[in-house]
Parts: sequence; C-alpha cells; structure tokens
Amino acid sequence: MDELGRFLGGRVVVKVGDITKEDADAIVNAANSSLMGGGGVDGAIHRAGGLRILQECKEIRRTRYPDGLPTGQAVLTTGGKLAAKHVIHTAGPVYGKGGKEKATQLADCYRHSLTLAAEKGLKTIAFPAISTGIYGYPLDEAAQVSSKAVEEFLKADSSIQEVRLVFFSRSDAEVFLKNHSFSS
Repeated sequence: MDELGRFLGGRVVVKVGDITKEDADAIVNAANSSLMGGGGVDGAIHRAGGLRILQECKEIRRTRYPDGLPTGQAVLTTGGKLAAKHVIHTAGPVYGKGGKEKATQLADCYRHSLTLAAEKGLKTIAFPAISTGIYGYPLDEAAQVSSKAVEEFLKADSSIQEVRLVFFSRSDAEVFLKNHSFSS
C-alpha cells in the first residue's frame, strides 16, 4: 500500500492499493442496489470475502430491502474471508442519470456508511472511490463531494479514529489529491 497523504490531524489517509486487503474494522463496498455482487470493487469484495457475504446480502434483501438497496443507503455484513471484520455496502448514484441530487446521494453514501460504522463501534473504515467506475461519476467532482462529507462527519463524531480513502490506481489518487476539499 502506498500512502499519499493524511488530513484532519491524521484521521484521514489517502492511499493506493487493493481495498480487499485492508485490515480495518470495515471496508466499504461500492455495491449495486441488488447487493448480489457485480463488477469492479463490488465483484472483488465478493470474490475475496467468500460466500458468507453473499448469504448475508441475500438475507438483507429478503428482510429489509426486497426491492434493492436505495441509492445512498448503507448496510453491514461480515467481512467473511477478508482481513476486514465487516463490509459496509452502499449503493452509489449513476452519474449520467438525474441532476444535482447526485452529489447529495454520493455524500449520503459516505455519511450513512460512517454513521453505521460509528453505531457499531467500529474505529477504522476504508472507502473506495464510490461511483467513479462504471457509474461514471467524475473523479474531480467525487473528490470534492466525498471529502466534504467525510470532514463534516468527523468534525461532528470523534468515535471513528481513521478513514482510509483507498484508490486502485495512483492516477485516481492524484486526481483526488488535486480536488479534495479537506480544510487541513
């Protein structure tokens, strides 16, 4: 893992690496609303974590979200075979569909994931760049939205000790670093 920066007194770490290898209390899955796995980060997490994650996702669909996880919401499962103890699944917005509400929905992914982690007493959480892959959210805009949402949450809640923003490629991390809105 290649660390590229720290913000907010070291509580936020920007790094390049494979999120499925993060040893954190939770990693966040940029899931689709079906919660049944897919491509990109979602598929990688399901493959690395094993069948137990899928079984818990099916139970969440059966009992809580029969029509699929709404955009911006978050749910928790085991980490299965992952180094992380838990996976927080959140469904990001598809950029090309809709208008200004996309920024609110993307921010909700971060806020709801952090809220869920705090409610469960988790201290460390690792995020991918939600919605910036197949969902088409521009990295520069996502950097502004995600960093603002994370900073607002961390200023209001001291229970989360470390938020890791894990980028698969160095070039994506560099776009984030040029466009974030962290105050320090």
